[in-house]
Amino acid sequence: MLPMDGPPNSQRSESHSRSPLMRDRAFWSVATTQFLGAFNDNLYKQLMLLLAIPVGAAAVSQQDQQDVATVVFSLPFVAFSGIAGFVSDRFSKSQIIVFSKVAEIVAMAMGMCAFLMYATTGYTGLMIVLFLMGLQSTFFGPGKYGILPELFRETDLPRANGIILMTTFLAILFGTVTAGVLGDQLVGETNKIRESAPNLWIGSAICIVIAIVGTMTSLIIRRVPPAQPKLQLKLESWAIPRETREFLWQDMSLVGAILASSVFWLVSGIAIQAVNSLGIVQLQKSKSETSIMAATIGLGIACGGVIAGRLSKGRANPRVSRFGLWGITATLLLLSISIPVEPIDDHGPAPVVEAQLADATLPPAPLRPEYSHLLGFGASLPILGLLGISAAMFAIPLQVFVQSRPPASQKGRMIAVMNQANFFAILLSGVVYGLFDALVVRLGWPRSPIFAMMAVLVLPLLIGYRPKFD
Repeated sequence: MLPMDGPPNSQRSESHSRSPLMRDRAFWSVATTQFLGAFNDNLYKQLMLLLAIPVGAAAVSQQDQQDVATVVFSLPFVAFSGIAGFVSDRFSKSQIIVFSKVAEIVAMAMGMCAFLMYATTGYTGLMIVLFLMGLQSTFFGPGKYGILPELFRETDLPRANGIILMTTFLAILFGTVTAGVLGDQLVGETNKIRESAPNLWIGSAICIVIAIVGTMTSLIIRRVPPAQPKLQLKLESWAIPRETREFLWQDMSLVGAILASSVFWLVSGIAIQAVNSLGIVQLQKSKSETSIMAATIGLGIACGGVIAGRLSKGRANPRVSRFGLWGITATLLLLSISIPVEPIDDHGPAPVVEAQLADATLPPAPLRPEYSHLLGFGASLPILGLLGISAAMFAIPLQVFVQSRPPASQKGRMIAVMNQANFFAILLSGVVYGLFDALVVRLGWPRSPIFAMMAVLVLPLLIGYRPKFD
């Protein structure tokens, strides 16, 4: 294990004098601020994803456009995570959180304008707002996670991470479900944005109010000094700084944790798109019901966050991660199973008049196979919940390890490196999902085999990754 920068005596005494986690106002301020931000992100993003899925007869032969929305949202994290990490260490993380929340208000206001001006700006305007939301979150991330070790005792970090992850995914749950309800009420089943744009601004108006409340809660977070106030901006700050690269080169356990976290986010990014497609295209559910399926994963992650926090017992526990990895694989395989049933006529019977006018015998209309999902809507919900629980149990020990391992002077940039790697994986998930979706459409398969393809992506971790958090 590498030597760590120990805190000075004043910091040690301050650490011992800090309030218990559950009675610390700063902790609940961080958790509330994160909750409201995650709600906003997921409400708008899920609404864009649902609007990108073809419905009706078009769903059988057309790919959806969720991959485009996923890439657009993820691109700022890949492009700007390095500079976000620099800013997080150079300035006070509490100030960065406040500035990020103000930027969120601006982005949400632009989202409302994009809907009101849809006739002029079209889908491009909505994608620009989605990009700006990703940019705001890029700078918010290193601040909100990097501030935890500066605010709380190291022994409180697993529990703090577990509770914050729980509240975050509850926000994802509520934001995702709200997006589905708004989609059904304001758009309906046609997915025609142009006709619905005069109504869709209502969703952005809700987001503006929530962003304002989140900004107010961020002002309560305890002020922390900059970790490296004399840090100089260099060209390498846009990527991985030399000092950070050297630290990673000497700590392959940390590199392994970041890479494993990236694979997790690659699969997670595909999962939300796959669930949306499964619900709307294969199970033919409404946007609200489909969003409930996606939100169930968030509910599972919320529960799994608490479970992982308790099982970790004040440290990053590799056994918890391994158990979660097995659970992810098993649930993905269960969700992938569809059973062929009696094929159906793709075109229906020939009209009587046309049959009478035909000079020759009409060839039989082509048939396409029909598939029944093994679990269906109802049975998929508990499995999706178990997928979320397993995901949290895998991810939380990795996150705690990456937070606690580096010295204080490196924490912001190290978390930015993890964010950069994770969101490169999420960006890649848009591309990979697009390939998976094109494959099942071309082969005439249902959407469920995409989950088996995701399980294949997890296999290298299951076989070869043995986390060491000592």
